[in-house]
Amino acid sequence: MSTHPTGLATVAASDPARLLDELKRIAVEQLGAVPGGLYRPIEDQLHDSLRIGSGSGSGSGIAQRKDLMTVLALRQRSAGFVMRYRELIARSFDDFRGGGYFGKSGAPLGLVRESELEFHLAGQRLAESIGRRYQRPLEMLDLRFEALADALGAPANANPIGATRLAGAFLQTFRDADISETLQPLLFRQYEQELAKVLGELYGRLNTQLAANGYHADARREGTAPAQAADGGFVPVVPPAPIETPEAAPAPAGADVFRTSAEARVRHQRLRDMLHQWREGMLADQTVPSEHAPERRLAERRELRVQELVSVASLLQRDNVRQFEAALAGKCGLNESIREELLEGARRLGLDPDSTRLDQQQEDAIDLTGLLFESLLKSHALVQESRHMFARLVMSYVKVALTDENLFVRPDHPARRLLDVLALSCESNDGASPQDRELLQRANALVARVVAEYNEDLAIFELTANELQDLLQQQRRRAEVVERRSAETVHGRERLLQARLQAAAALAQRMSGRTLTPTIAQFLERHWQHHLVQVLLREGQASEHHAKVLALADELVAVDEAAARGAGSSVAGRVLALHAGLVECLSSSGLDDQVASEWMAGLARTLAFPDAPRELHAQPGMPQLADDSDDTRLLQVVGGSATLEFDPEVAQRMHALRPGDWMRLFDEQGVEGSVKVAWISPLTSRLLLVNRRGVRKLVASPEQLAALVKSGHLFAEADEMPFDQAMRQVRQTLAQSVVRAA
Repeated sequence: MSTHPTGLATVAASDPARLLDELKRIAVEQLGAVPGGLYRPIEDQLHDSLRIGSGSGSGSGIAQRKDLMTVLALRQRSAGFVMRYRELIARSFDDFRGGGYFGKSGAPLGLVRESELEFHLAGQRLAESIGRRYQRPLEMLDLRFEALADALGAPANANPIGATRLAGAFLQTFRDADISETLQPLLFRQYEQELAKVLGELYGRLNTQLAANGYHADARREGTAPAQAADGGFVPVVPPAPIETPEAAPAPAGADVFRTSAEARVRHQRLRDMLHQWREGMLADQTVPSEHAPERRLAERRELRVQELVSVASLLQRDNVRQFEAALAGKCGLNESIREELLEGARRLGLDPDSTRLDQQQEDAIDLTGLLFESLLKSHALVQESRHMFARLVMSYVKVALTDENLFVRPDHPARRLLDVLALSCESNDGASPQDRELLQRANALVARVVAEYNEDLAIFELTANELQDLLQQQRRRAEVVERRSAETVHGRERLLQARLQAAAALAQRMSGRTLTPTIAQFLERHWQHHLVQVLLREGQASEHHAKVLALADELVAVDEAAARGAGSSVAGRVLALHAGLVECLSSSGLDDQVASEWMAGLARTLAFPDAPRELHAQPGMPQLADDSDDTRLLQVVGGSATLEFDPEVAQRMHALRPGDWMRLFDEQGVEGSVKVAWISPLTSRLLLVNRRGVRKLVASPEQLAALVKSGHLFAEADEMPFDQAMRQVRQTLAQSVVRAA
């Protein structure tokens, strides 16, 4: 029974040698043009550097012109380099058949002279970079080529298009070229970029061809390598049914224990232990329909091989978006929907669910993927278009989880990075601005590319994540501008309030309990107080101008008191001395010189009569901060400052927050989203919280935030990256279920 999706292209496999020739033809055809694409991008880069650099006579400018001439010379010899490179790729396949190698023994990257040590080391770094980038497909190709070598009767040899071989071919192609130390990194970087355009598809195609002819990546473990018939013909081997044993299942093929910390492995094992208890609790409580429930272990049913289940997932990778959208909307658990679709797909491929079952690691991969996506969509404010993108990716990530447990272990995993940048691009993004719409459209296109091209090669995740990351960086810069504007707005309001409070306090100190004429009282309340606020905002409380404005009020009150005592001659002189200051106050309120002169005349008439009516003034009221933003509605949930209920320890933690710290906030509509501390007021210690787009969500004191924590509207413990935050919530959900079960 075939374990590959229907319609999978195969190559006639009557002879392993013919298969190797076909693989060589494909590799030479797809890689052969790579050297020809090196020169134009480097030329453009050097031209741009020379155009930008003003110092044409500088050392760097001379070196760049020399490098440009070298690139032009290399371009003239391009046909020869392409031919040599194609010959080296073809020879690597010939050497694979005979056990040879085009490089010198002991020099894995080709023949290198003593003077070319730096060139050789750069080639080693290139090989390491390719190996990291295409780790999973290369591991599969290595195993499949090893099985092919066994079928050919050839000694075990390296993958003919592995990372080391490709780096070695590049070194030997340009071994006689005079390449400067400044040009070397440009050439190597461009070679890696040109390879990235073809390697993902090439590795996927070769893996498919080998697998279609019976050369499986797990051939060594299960003994399923194709055998050679007695007459020299090729005999496809049907894998034997797995033998049920009580031993633990082997680690997934993608697990790389040497590059993962022991702490991360232990933490992941604890997560799986909680997952097993959670799953057993689901079965015991019958919380899901039996047809959706995880499979119980039955001795008479064989476990599906990983590659069989991956083939089923590949068949379903582009479908079932509606079912997953419905599951993410709450119709059922996403893991239940995934399990149901996989079993139905297996039935379509002839894998009868009555005679097969999922093993524990496959159950774990399905459940963790479902819980991960549910948590991501629940904890991030995503519009419907964004939710559709995530639903399209579900089956692709099931495939990743089935073959590579590092998805949940290593923070630098390419598929993990893509989920992060996708969530960061979509959260709180309603497409209101042209830039936001562009980001959503690009994200949607990249998701479609992953769904269409992912074939167990993680490079597609890295390429799409990097491309989306570039756009996201532009979005972040715009968000930073919005943050600064929000902070400036809040800070301006607080400075205005502080100035008004200080001016009101100064006014109360001079008017409270005093009997003043209406003319002077109105002047102090309207014009002088307004002028004092302006001086405080512009020059500050410690300025000389501020002291002069205070002295003006003091002298004006003293003049009024002197007029009440009948000191007419001295009053007139003192009023004239205040003329400049009084006119300045009146002008600050928008009165022109003529109106100011008329007011001065009225003041002189008032002070000329000692018996002019005077009134005792009470203390003026203090101004309040008027905030017309939407976040005030959320603060009404926890009441005013006099009625706040909060935990003092939580309030202390809120006081310790710093700009850049992330939290989770449920807004007044109950939508959960990420918020960041963008700014802390130096005047009031209030914190400005913004979303991923830099838009203001809340301005509140530490005590108000503590009250929101107590009311369940704010969660102070959060991770900056969406994947980490989603897995934190998955762990919390599983831990709570374990506690309830106990």
